[in-house]
Amino acid sequence: MAQEVESVLAVVGSKATEEENDGVVGGGGSGVEEPEEREVVGDDLAFEKSSTTAMYQPHPLEYSWTFWFDNPSSKSKQAAWGASIRPIHTFATVEEFWSVYNNIVHPSKLAVGADFYCFKYKIEPKWEDPVCSNGGKWTISFPRGKSDTWWLYTLLAMIGEQFEHGEEICGAVINVRAKQEKISLWTKNASNDTAQLSIGRQWKECLDYNDTIGFIFHEDAKKFDRFAKNRYSI
Repeated sequence: MAQEVESVLAVVGSKATEEENDGVVGGGGSGVEEPEEREVVGDDLAFEKSSTTAMYQPHPLEYSWTFWFDNPSSKSKQAAWGASIRPIHTFATVEEFWSVYNNIVHPSKLAVGADFYCFKYKIEPKWEDPVCSNGGKWTISFPRGKSDTWWLYTLLAMIGEQFEHGEEICGAVINVRAKQEKISLWTKNASNDTAQLSIGRQWKECLDYNDTIGFIFHEDAKKFDRFAKNRYSI
């Protein structure tokens, strides 16, 4: 699994270099007379158009995804949970993902109390969302400031369809706290133990994570808050 994600990282990562060559199309005649700048000779226009199209053809993802952010300065103890969560940007191609990712603050630089999400388009990162309401989440914890790589690998595995039961995945969230950072993978149908265990195993393999991780039903989290117990463990 780790090798598969490495492949996704290599293929997807190479697309970022295309942005650095923004709109540059080389050209030049080798004949007796070179055309002046922007002069079109023969079939050069058709060739230029086809070359440009091929070079900048976007690479669509299986699903569109939306980044969401919950700013700790906007949170209020009196407000309902999730009231301060705001969508940041929706992306549908490899190029759009890297354009956004390379221009946002990474988890290690976020303020304590911040929550950053990446969910499938039109799924809100809330227990009350119809798609999430019967689901749950796998969670992995890291020391403060150490989760940047694992967050990126989680995103790449998720948007790159590296999970056998990828249709079960709603999205991922990273919670930045004073002493640790937690990454959670949210899924649709918590009672589908076959799918959930498969996702948990593949996620651990993707991150090369050796400690035990647990899965909590959202329904239990709503009832028992931080005292909710894991229903599955790997």
